[in-house]
Amino acid sequence: MYFPAPDNDIEITADAHATFDPNGAWRPTRSWGTFRISHRYKLPDGTWFTNWGDFAVDCLTTGGPTATVTGRLTKVAPGGPWEELLKERTRMGLSFYVAGKGRGPNRIGLSGAPRPGEGELSACMAPAADAPVVKGGYTLVDKR
Repeated sequence: MYFPAPDNDIEITADAHATFDPNGAWRPTRSWGTFRISHRYKLPDGTWFTNWGDFAVDCLTTGGPTATVTGRLTKVAPGGPWEELLKERTRMGLSFYVAGKGRGPNRIGLSGAPRPGEGELSACMAPAADAPVVKGGYTLVDKR
């Protein structure tokens, strides 16, 4: 995904699933799966570091060309900046938008961790998918 800083590379991998009430409730009856956020960047001394976090999915919602996934941290890069967040099993969220053929790039949104004093991110909530996918891609299957 695009990141507005040179020498940064963010990669998202997700395998998220959900079941829904057949009567049309938006909140899933069950969500499961995993996702990983990986952020490779150059340190001030010129070396590279990859910060990553694995998440257990706690909510997946879909609708047309969009999806929102939230999860709690379960594992992080040793020595990385998310070690403290792991202790609290911080929740983060992703959003996905499938542009469709000829309609521009697919996009991803990433919440990051809440700042001190902001409180916890709610399940099933993530920011708008505003960052274009620059490499790779994904498949989204809507509710059936």
